[in-house]
Amino acid sequence: MARLRNAVLSLAALTLAAAVWLPCLHLFFTPPAALWHSTSGLPPRARELAERQLHLWTEAGSRRQEIERMRRSNAEWDFMGRTFLVWSLAEMALREPAEQARYLPVMDTIITETLRLEREHGQAFFLMSYARGPAYVEQPMRSLFVDGEIALMLAARRLVAEQAEYRPLLRARVAVLLERMQRNPRLIAESYPDECWLFDHAVALVALRAADRLDGSDHAAFIRTWLDGAKKNLTDPVTGLLHSSFNTKGAARDGPEGSTIWMAAHLLRAVDADFARDQYRRARRELGRTLFGFGWSREWPRTWRGPLDVDSGLVIPVVDASVGASGMALIGASSFGDAAYLRALQTSLEFAAFPIRAHGQLKYGASNQVGDAALLYACVLGPLWERLQEPHP
Repeated sequence: MARLRNAVLSLAALTLAAAVWLPCLHLFFTPPAALWHSTSGLPPRARELAERQLHLWTEAGSRRQEIERMRRSNAEWDFMGRTFLVWSLAEMALREPAEQARYLPVMDTIITETLRLEREHGQAFFLMSYARGPAYVEQPMRSLFVDGEIALMLAARRLVAEQAEYRPLLRARVAVLLERMQRNPRLIAESYPDECWLFDHAVALVALRAADRLDGSDHAAFIRTWLDGAKKNLTDPVTGLLHSSFNTKGAARDGPEGSTIWMAAHLLRAVDADFARDQYRRARRELGRTLFGFGWSREWPRTWRGPLDVDSGLVIPVVDASVGASGMALIGASSFGDAAYLRALQTSLEFAAFPIRAHGQLKYGASNQVGDAALLYACVLGPLWERLQEPHP
């Protein structure tokens, strides 16, 4: 009886300690808001992340090692790391005009090398291996993923400062985007064989909007028609969230996913702000979670569960916290000014992602170059999107 009583008392003490300690744990990891946010210039965390990214692109050996490490897991990460960094540098150049002489050459280096690799190895160089498997429905093979992100890299660079040699390159890439999407009566195009991804279509729509802003073209009717079709045919009837992928006939392959919808909602702000905000609110309700000051995102809503893939990353059981979805949620929360959720996500980042600092640079041990570039983008996004909304000069 004495042992039982002691065991009960010990359990009660542990329960009481946990009840007191757990709600306070986040206080040790919640960063001051000024570290992550600044209305002008770069906040300290962004500068540390940026210094690491700039180092990789000015130190060939470090970059090669990091890219090879990512490509062993997923060739897409190499490509998306370039995209997120170019977008981030565009935002940084607008936040810090005096530093454009430093940022713009790195953007040009990334764009030039990416175009060279595409030219020498084909678009499959930036795709997962199954892109070389079953034939694409539409021939010759092209990936909307690659075309859209290259187009938006070119546009982002030009939105900061005009670069004459990029003007025809953007126009040609936009023509390809339109031609491939217009082949299909549903205005959708493949990124992989018979796979069409929401993320890539959202990027393509923003690239069209950017081309209108830069060159005076008018793709408004096409964009409106695409959005009308997506609202009607590409939306989950239970949650109201857009499907993350679908085949060339418009049938859903994957339902709503956190690793897609947060970023897609951010991108859609450029073409339909009300619809974008509605998608963010739905994602926040279905996927966003906070507890004891920590924040995360589920990969799937409770009403639908898909297979784990490389975009989902690790999914922690019980709470269903997805590493990939939580990273994208930082971009969504930043884009839509959701300060409370953003702060909770940043607290989780500081707690669980193992920040590593050296020589004024920051990287996260649980991340890689593309993950850190996406985090940098979440810190600095804003000025580029404001410029995107301005009328053609």
